[in-house]
Amino acid sequence: MTRRTLYILLASGGSAVLMLAALGFQHLGGMAPCELCIWQRWPHVIAIGIGGLALILRAGWLAWAGALAALGTAGIGFYHTGVERGWWQGPSTCTATDATGLSTDDLFDQIMNAPLVRCDEVPWEMLGLSMASWNTVAALALAGLWVMAARQTGQHAA
Repeated sequence: MTRRTLYILLASGGSAVLMLAALGFQHLGGMAPCELCIWQRWPHVIAIGIGGLALILRAGWLAWAGALAALGTAGIGFYHTGVERGWWQGPSTCTATDATGLSTDDLFDQIMNAPLVRCDEVPWEMLGLSMASWNTVAALALAGLWVMAARQTGQHAA
């Protein structure tokens, strides 16, 4: 097995493990994902697919595409972390909004239309980091593996 193949397997496998963990938290742990959590999953799914294609086609540019997918989920995870920490506002579809100046009817409508899972609440954390934060850290490591795979060229890349 070449280094390139190993790096691709580790990177795409890492995305698969993160997806399985997310689905485990959701289906076994009863933690419904918010909208930003779902957004973070798509680049992982794409990275898994890219990993399979990269192993089959042996096209070096696919490893760069895998790195972009990993950086994409890292970016969404960082954005989600900022929403959770109150550094900036999240999408209006999944964060609390200011009720100042709303009529009773408007406030009632806002409450009734509020999502079941909010993006600005942290349902679980470990060592002071939320799942979104951990996804960011892990995705940056996976992006590094993708870059290492992309940089394997010549005779050793086959």
